[in-house]
Amino acid sequence: MESSLPVAQIDFSQPSTSTEQEGNQNEGNEEAFSSHLAAIAVSEGQEIEPETVYKDAECQTSEFDYMFQTGRYQAPNKDFFDTDDKVRFYTGLPSMEVLMVVFEHVSSHVTRQTQSLNRFQEFIIVLMKLRLNAPLQDLAYRFVVSVSTISRIFSHWIVVMDSRLFRFVHWPDRDQLWRTMPQCFQYAFGKKTTVVIDCFEVFIERPSNLLARAQTFSSYKHHNTIKILVGITPQGTISFVSEAWGGRVSDKFITENCGFLDKLIPGDMVMADRGFTITESVGLRNAKLVIPAFTKGKSQLDPVDVEQTRGIANVRIHVERVIGLLRRKFTILEGTLPTDFLICNHENSDRRSALVDHMIRVCAALVNFCPPIVPFD
Repeated sequence: MESSLPVAQIDFSQPSTSTEQEGNQNEGNEEAFSSHLAAIAVSEGQEIEPETVYKDAECQTSEFDYMFQTGRYQAPNKDFFDTDDKVRFYTGLPSMEVLMVVFEHVSSHVTRQTQSLNRFQEFIIVLMKLRLNAPLQDLAYRFVVSVSTISRIFSHWIVVMDSRLFRFVHWPDRDQLWRTMPQCFQYAFGKKTTVVIDCFEVFIERPSNLLARAQTFSSYKHHNTIKILVGITPQGTISFVSEAWGGRVSDKFITENCGFLDKLIPGDMVMADRGFTITESVGLRNAKLVIPAFTKGKSQLDPVDVEQTRGIANVRIHVERVIGLLRRKFTILEGTLPTDFLICNHENSDRRSALVDHMIRVCAALVNFCPPIVPFD
């Protein structure tokens, strides 16, 4: 599958010839439409005044000038986050104490991007973008800086946050797993389960490059997407996150080529859905794959298979709950990502990773700072 590639290897930058022609045609249509409106106005005897074109924009500008007058508005700072409810709403983290621990762990390794904001404010900008998926223009108004400054802050901080926080997406030792194995897993599978895996997709804008458009089109979502493999421990923490792949890739292909299998050791048990037909690949690592049973042409499952499938479903649902939590906490993963996040040319990265890879890893690490959703008893 040559078209099954990580996002970092897909060319989103160069538009196809047909797309360029389409764009030129659209520009011509817009000019023709504007001329048509002008003709209508003249035919009705209306005089076109240039000042009216900017009337609404000037009103909005005056409103924001009023909001940002000295003494009337101040950009959010530490004093603004005086309750845990505000921290949860704006950042997704559970408390101010956790927020400050994360900030202190990251801030000393970051260079300030503007003199008008302190490090904490720049840090909050990144979290608010991830949490609320706020437009860059909105954040620029909130913090009284330019859009380009917001963009520069986000792209710089997210890379540093990835390097500092991704270590908290940790693949634990087997002894650690066994000591804290939840009862729901012990009841069905003893202490054998190591990881539960699943994939999720995030919508992206339709690329202008036709090849990139084909590589990211998901037949399941009927949309251009990126796909990410996530693995969780039985305790409910995220222990593995793959890089983003084009949406057309299969679950089997991404699992076998993203580095997940390298984490397995003999005796591990991997739990997955039916789409992960990777029994042979997992078996080569002397590990075991557990998936729901197939009917294989039979009218119904055997009683033993029914009982095992029920046990798998009862515990495998937790990986879907964690993925749901990841997307609800950081709504940037529920929206449609612009292709700018997929191009590997941002100045603060190593140019080998797309910005979206840094974003997903940071979101996964931040979720691990929140209370787990899997009950221990």
